[in-house]
Amino acid sequence: MMKIIHAYHDGKLSREEVAVVSEFPLKLIVNGRELATLIASPHDLRFLVAGFLRVNGFVRSVTDFQMLSVCSDMSTANVRVKGEIPEKLKPVLTSGCGTGITFTLPGSDMPDRSFFPENRKVLPADLFSLMEELARRAEQYRSHGGIHSAAVGEGGKILFYAEDLGRHNTVDRLAGEALLREVDLAGKSLVTSGRISSEMVAKAANLGIAVLASRTSPTDMAVRLAEEQGIMMVGYLRGGKFFVYSHPELLDCAVVDS
Repeated sequence: MMKIIHAYHDGKLSREEVAVVSEFPLKLIVNGRELATLIASPHDLRFLVAGFLRVNGFVRSVTDFQMLSVCSDMSTANVRVKGEIPEKLKPVLTSGCGTGITFTLPGSDMPDRSFFPENRKVLPADLFSLMEELARRAEQYRSHGGIHSAAVGEGGKILFYAEDLGRHNTVDRLAGEALLREVDLAGKSLVTSGRISSEMVAKAANLGIAVLASRTSPTDMAVRLAEEQGIMMVGYLRGGKFFVYSHPELLDCAVVDS
């Protein structure tokens, strides 16, 4: 949204019109039970809802949904899924902008990643291409800040793109769109504009992501979890350089020991 504000410069205040990030609370009701209130950007909320339920283990495929209805006017998502929702759920607050909620602790109930082919390799050029394309698509992020962007790609080409005020929400949105479009994300690369935290790695692992890369840094817990889950963690991917924090053997390039 646009808002008139006062900007200070050279000892004076002047009126300016600027864009302000929209923050939208969405009450999530699953099988008649209020599960959580998601704080997010207001667009494509069905992807956010589907992805949130996917990465928290409430659904596995699009056929698990019996109803998925989002009413923006009422700030409510009504969902009916197959099976029962566990009676006792322990919510965990996620870190970062637009603090969210998860019901899956990082490192718990991780999938068996042995199905990945042993000879899988990622070209550095493909990672640079994905990050450059992410930056080109992030018009809202460049216009007023406060918005995180992320994308899933393969072979240097973006398959799905998402943006949200919460970086954890961008992963949920990607998971949700892939789920509803019935696209398997196993072995794909995920690039993000923001810091990589442990809950993002946990979500990526649940999706079968092979590479998780950022323009900035991962946390220490994120690196440890990526190492455990066989994910190549890449940070500071910009300016023709990057750091590999875990599983460098997945990168298709020569290794020089100094």
